Amino acid sequence: MCTMIVQQMEIEGSGKGMSGWFPVRQANVSYDHPFNAPLEHALNIDFVNEAQGPGARVAVELSVASARNLVETILAVLARAEAGGYLEEPAVAEPH
Repeated sequence: MCTMIVQQMEIEGSGKGMSGWFPVRQANVSYDHPFNAPLEHALNIDFVNEAQGPGARVAVELSVASARNLVETILAVLARAEAGGYLEEPAVAEPH
């Protein structure tokens, strides 16, 4: 059964696709059937720049455990960078 759970957000960064590096402007995050991962459902993240067409896309499909571990690891790395005075921008409050 499809969950139809999806959320989009604007981002600022870069991704590397088949044609090389491109600016990413949006992330589409869903929990639904993956296209390739051998899972019934997965956390799917598409990093895209729609203005550059379908080739400007990096897709990731993660198991629930891997997705949770990735979130924890990202937060831990950012906390260490902040504690060391390396962050280039102030911390942003987490969405509710």
